[in-house]
Amino acid sequence: MTTERERDQLLVERVQAGDRQAFDLLVAKYQRRLMRLILRLIHDRAEAEDVVQDTFIKAFRALRHFRNDSAFYSWLYRIGINTAKTYLNVQRRREPIATEADIKQGENFYEAVSLHDINTPESVLASKQIARTVNATVDALPLELRTTILLREIDGLSYEEIAEVMLCPIGTVRSRIFRARELIAKKLKPLLDFPDNWVRRD
Repeated sequence: MTTERERDQLLVERVQAGDRQAFDLLVAKYQRRLMRLILRLIHDRAEAEDVVQDTFIKAFRALRHFRNDSAFYSWLYRIGINTAKTYLNVQRRREPIATEADIKQGENFYEAVSLHDINTPESVLASKQIARTVNATVDALPLELRTTILLREIDGLSYEEIAEVMLCPIGTVRSRIFRARELIAKKLKPLLDFPDNWVRRD
């Protein structure tokens, strides 16, 4: 039984042997996941789509040098994050645009926030306010913290996988995630009256 990493490596080897269709399969597999991350870093959908497209172009051109030292998706995410950073540096401005998708993601950001299960007008309003607060706080985080918390909470990557993507020690990943959660909890505390020890350590 092959692992996800091994299946990706087989596709990579096919691309390296000249099989363009194998790369199309990799694009199909990771395009939505990569777009979800990039869209949370760059809040304009058209620009995010351009960054994702640039990421795959760069990946295709560089794939001949890929040696399976890391998982393909970690390598791809690293290219995507660096491409997004370059875009943000060129733009030198970030203007978050709250979308319904952002609100839904914010509502699901922490399982502890479950007010949307109670369908009263007050709870629905509170849930949307919580989602907007989470999104605004995440959007205001420094890029390294924001990327790390998104990879963990939205994309579900493990600490080891995030360390591979971000090219940093696991201890740094833990520190960034704790700091991001701490800042989010601080903003949410007036809305939810969290206890002081709410920020979880995992």
